[in-house]
Amino acid sequence: MRVILAEDSTLLREGLVRLLLEEGHQVPAAVGDAAALVEAVAEHRPDIVVADVRMPPSHTDEGLRAALEIRRRWPGTRVLVLSQYVEKRYATELMGGDVDGVGYLLKDRVAQVADFLTALDRVGAGGAAFDPEVVRQLLARTTHADPVSTLTPRERDVLGHMAQGYTNASVAARLHISVSAVEKHVNAIFDKLGLSHVTGYSRRVLAVLRYLGS
Repeated sequence: MRVILAEDSTLLREGLVRLLLEEGHQVPAAVGDAAALVEAVAEHRPDIVVADVRMPPSHTDEGLRAALEIRRRWPGTRVLVLSQYVEKRYATELMGGDVDGVGYLLKDRVAQVADFLTALDRVGAGGAAFDPEVVRQLLARTTHADPVSTLTPRERDVLGHMAQGYTNASVAARLHISVSAVEKHVNAIFDKLGLSHVTGYSRRVLAVLRYLGS
């Protein structure tokens, strides 16, 4: 894939460039701020962008804003956003649109090279990849009135994996159950969350995360 990186830490940026090149990807640009990121995408039209949420000048949400702008201007560009911490507002905003080709990972996950590359490949192929810790914290926001609290432990396990972007077959393999059992749990989850009308893999992820982040 053709990947553009946006990370203000020179050490991390150069490390990611080297890793991607070793994996056979092309890196037409690696920049240190959000404005340069948008300019690089306009010039090179990459397959995927990997961007830090917080970049100069204010180190708040410049990277996220740039990612959202890129998605609006070049809808076919995949976006994998990196964040130092679980920032629910940013995660919810990124997940608030079409999640085909969208990912949100904690920077700690980048240190787990295999996990990072798997997420990159999944997003690059048009799937979704959401950090399990982000999903865990969203799932933890339950009260006695929250329909999520009515889910069984197994249904919560399935929902957690589904929200990370795994397909039914992948969930089945990870939980060591059959695909038909996963399908049954998914149907029960959508019934309990009032989401039975949702169809399609990426739309179901978006619907669940929107509901949990509301």
